[in-house]
Amino acid sequence: MTTRAGRLIRSAVLALVLAAPAFSQSLTDGPTRQVDPTGALMPRVTQDPALVPADAPVGPVNGTAAEKAGETQAVLDYDAWGRMADRAEAAIGDVTATSLAIEHIRALLVDWRAAFLDAQNANSARIATLRTQIAALGPAPAEGQTEAEEIAKRRSELTDQLVRLQAPGIAADEAYQRADGLIREIDRLLRDRQADQLLQLWPMPINPANWPAGFRALTTTTVSIYNETRLHWRSAEARGELGDNLPVVLALLALAAGILWRGRQWIDQLTYRLQNRASVRGRRIWAFLASLGQIVVPVLGVVLISIALQLTGMLGVLSNVIVEALPAIGMSFFTAAWLGGRVFPVGLRADAPLRLATERRAEGRVLSSSFGLLLGLETLRRVALDQLDASEAATSVLSFPIIALAGLFLFRMGQFMRRHVASEEREEDGRSYVTRLISILARGAMAVGVIGPLLAAVGYVAAASAVVFPAVMSLGLVGLLAVLQHLISDIYALVMRREESEDKDALVPVLIGFALSLATIPLFALIWGARMSDMTELWNRFREGVQLGDTKISPTVFLFFAVVFGIGYTLTRLFQGALRTTILPRTSLDQGGQNAIVSGVGYVGVFLAAVIGINAAGIDLSGLAIVAGALSVGIGFGLQNIVSNFVSGIILLIERPVSEGDWIEVGTTQGVVKSISVRSTRIQTLISQTLSFQTLT
Repeated sequence: MTTRAGRLIRSAVLALVLAAPAFSQSLTDGPTRQVDPTGALMPRVTQDPALVPADAPVGPVNGTAAEKAGETQAVLDYDAWGRMADRAEAAIGDVTATSLAIEHIRALLVDWRAAFLDAQNANSARIATLRTQIAALGPAPAEGQTEAEEIAKRRSELTDQLVRLQAPGIAADEAYQRADGLIREIDRLLRDRQADQLLQLWPMPINPANWPAGFRALTTTTVSIYNETRLHWRSAEARGELGDNLPVVLALLALAAGILWRGRQWIDQLTYRLQNRASVRGRRIWAFLASLGQIVVPVLGVVLISIALQLTGMLGVLSNVIVEALPAIGMSFFTAAWLGGRVFPVGLRADAPLRLATERRAEGRVLSSSFGLLLGLETLRRVALDQLDASEAATSVLSFPIIALAGLFLFRMGQFMRRHVASEEREEDGRSYVTRLISILARGAMAVGVIGPLLAAVGYVAAASAVVFPAVMSLGLVGLLAVLQHLISDIYALVMRREESEDKDALVPVLIGFALSLATIPLFALIWGARMSDMTELWNRFREGVQLGDTKISPTVFLFFAVVFGIGYTLTRLFQGALRTTILPRTSLDQGGQNAIVSGVGYVGVFLAAVIGINAAGIDLSGLAIVAGALSVGIGFGLQNIVSNFVSGIILLIERPVSEGDWIEVGTTQGVVKSISVRSTRIQTLISQTLSFQTLT
């Protein structure tokens, strides 16, 4: 029961974490597997001895020292850090260290670096207070001069305290720099290894002499699965498990068959019912949401098949790995088929991302499904060969057909996009931004479709895989963005109750789509070979901020400044409103004087809010004094007219030679002064009994 429960739990977790397979850019053979006399695969030892050395430090915090000292703040164990750093340096210099072990060491270094970063600012508040106290004592006496004994004694005490408080931060900063340097070295090492793997020349798959190696790999896989099944069938315990689970297995297989056979019809019927109950715009939204069942329902059927096969108890090491990969393979195929149906819809629809003829759309749906099938086959090949000691020739021969077909389909998909661009150019005077982007994607897809198979044919299989499969997934992600953009437009029109023609170029959906496109940049980076650690490293750099003088500007500091400035700006506007409506009307000032005071209070309040926000955030702008001086000279020459208007506006507000409500004449223009601001004055003219506003500076 324990074994069955464990497998059921694993399968349930696998069903919840369904995702399209992420393909790496390098083809590396898995560790050598042992085969028993029956031909079945033996369990593989996946633990690298370099990952868990005997003296490995458990973390950057010395909990025992902290408990003995009775401190609430954790104490950094620098002895453990020294061993960790030495271990990392040895791994970097060891050419036999695996990439997995180095990645593990890098993760530990990241934890150490984060701890050192926190330790640098542990006593920052107290240090700032001590510096203020020392500055209050005045400058230190010059050489040969003396000062009062009380002041000298106090200065010495404060200086000693400052040195003691700065010592942990200095030590943490030195350790931080070492950890950061080691992380950079590891990243460079891993990138170099990845580049070497991509440029590795394998046996040519088009050479007939290498074909028997691929055939032997397929035969070995088949024989291994057969021997594993036969070995389990001979086991009385395995047969007993099969007998106990047979009703459940048959029920799951029957349910999976029904879902895979009639699932699409059920989804179509649900879509029609939802469409009949919704508005015209709501129908498209409900149809999109219901269409997601074309992914969920079939994948659920594949998951049930996977669970049923695992419950039989007849699976060995290789067959169990393949069965566990079935949901991911099904996810690839059904997601690609669904996306093809949205990008190349049935019938002539105006909202289709690509403008193509009906027969071309049908071919596009076939190509999309074929992409999903090829990605699934590539996943199956990688999973199966990872469990075998397959030779490079076998891997090259078995990879080439998939790469060649993917390249052919990419070239054909590029031709479809070129036809769409040609159709758009015939109806438009010039190319739009979207049309130019599709044209670039089309040429890129066609180029990859030719270059990828050629690289694989001459033996650069890893480089070909690193180009072809990311190109396929990138096109799929672009198509998904286009589909989501149409969905966002439909939702916006439904919420705002607007017609289809009105929301086609609405600003809000365009901005949301642009933000969504920016959010997918990390996904594109991961698809094209970036490691997750690269993404986290960029995020850490962003959180740490940039050095500006003696101050480090981080997102937290900027957010704190924005909050303080926003509060100051709001209070300024509230005070202006109180002056304008409550206080100043009760004085003897005329309207022009009241407006001048309100405007002056506004400018002073905004300036003070900015200064208070800068000081509260701890931003030191002294390092920008020289740059600001140079910019002021450039502003003085380049913005003379604006500065002149600004000064003139201040003079008008202070001297008030003209007030609101006065009738003035400027050149050939006459009118009543409506408002006076710092940069401009607005008057109201009377032309042909029609009021118009004109701004004069």
